[in-house]
Amino acid sequence: MTKPTTLGELRQTEWASPARIHRTVKDELRQNLICLLENGSALFPGIVGYEDTVIPQLVNALLSRHNFILLGLRGQAKSRILRQLVTLLDEDIPILAGSEVNDNPFAPISKFGRELVTEQGDRTPITWLPREMRYVEKLATPDVTIADIIGDVDPIKAARGGHLLSDELTMHFGLLPRANRGIFAINELPDLSGKIQVGLFNIMQEGDVQIKGYPVRLNLDVALVFTANPEDYTARGKIITPLKDRIGSEVVTHYPHTVDLGTAITRQEAWLEREGRPVKLPAFVAELIERVAFEAREDKRVDRRSGVSQRLPISVLENVVSSAERRTIATKEKTVVPRVSDIYAALPAITGKLELEYEGELQGPEVIAKDLIRRAAGKTFEARVGGANVDDIVHWFDEGGALKISTDERSETCLKGFSVVPGLLELVDQVGLAAKKDPGTMVAACELVLEGLVAEKRISRSEELGYTRARAEPKGPGYGKPGSGGPNLFS
Repeated sequence: MTKPTTLGELRQTEWASPARIHRTVKDELRQNLICLLENGSALFPGIVGYEDTVIPQLVNALLSRHNFILLGLRGQAKSRILRQLVTLLDEDIPILAGSEVNDNPFAPISKFGRELVTEQGDRTPITWLPREMRYVEKLATPDVTIADIIGDVDPIKAARGGHLLSDELTMHFGLLPRANRGIFAINELPDLSGKIQVGLFNIMQEGDVQIKGYPVRLNLDVALVFTANPEDYTARGKIITPLKDRIGSEVVTHYPHTVDLGTAITRQEAWLEREGRPVKLPAFVAELIERVAFEAREDKRVDRRSGVSQRLPISVLENVVSSAERRTIATKEKTVVPRVSDIYAALPAITGKLELEYEGELQGPEVIAKDLIRRAAGKTFEARVGGANVDDIVHWFDEGGALKISTDERSETCLKGFSVVPGLLELVDQVGLAAKKDPGTMVAACELVLEGLVAEKRISRSEELGYTRARAEPKGPGYGKPGSGGPNLFS
């Protein structure tokens, strides 16, 4: 169906009905949300783990026609949620052609729009604004000005158009007026300076803004949404209390509550589809990676106020797959199968994402990262192999056995090395960690068992000797010093 291109044609459609003319953006969001709820459609697709916590609160805020804020630590999908709000808008809406503030053809708020309709009447040109263009986002920084958000006098407009500076046509519209009839999002709201926060008062309460130097108030139709870190969003932080009072709903986000949810998010977001060779990711390796983030969030050496972003396991998984891919290319194997050893190769994806407390700074991020991996391996080992008989394996090491295998060897070669440990291959097959037909997964499973035993301090490892009996005597310079304990499988 051809869309109207003039005001006269638009008058013959449902857009001319009073219900449409006077419907606000918040009404539009509410009505479309109700339709989705009635149809049982999915809300916020791709957002995992918020179905019973955050999303119901968001639905309540939207049904209440509130301006709202998402309050949470980094890496909790706050920006993604805000950007998905556009799916609750109409496919497109009619605006006056050439309008900078998306003027409603039946009720323009700008002088340009009013004059255009007066001069051309039913011949006034109409254009259609898609919903993707109705979302305006601004990252709050201390250098943001009132002119950026609200607007200012534009002397160049005045000179080119021959207008007086007091003429409304010389206005330079900021981001907020340009978001008229749409959604305006501000990320990290407390980072806005106090005077900018004051500039939002009117739009949030009275629904209008006043641009500097003009005795004119623009009655904007906009839904305001924000994000912030809980540490800053306090009376003692950077947010001013009157602005906080004007925000209708405060929705608190969170990290995944379970390892399974975290793993689902990480798999969804990580880049795993590598060209050339298929990637086969063992489930226990993905679980171990996720547990690294869970361990970091509980570690007293890591700053909990900064949080441990979900980007950490995502980046680690990508790095782990890349490490396995590099080995596969070198050994000319056909399938990329990540191992536990590849997680140690992904230390750069961990160390840069940890904000450390004083104690952690003394130890260093690399030492802490290795400790997190070891503890995560212990938890995964317990979850997957807990209760299995590992006495033969431990006894072999206690009797002086040692195992040192390069991480860059082919899977078949590594399996021959692991086969010298009595009961190791039988154990990983018995507990369902791997199938004997898949050497790559068998190698990863063997590494998990040995790493789990190291975490339980039933065996030891060192850069020099690899896996050995527990509490092996120090040998050689630097042996046993902090940071020297990565397994030689991983060097």
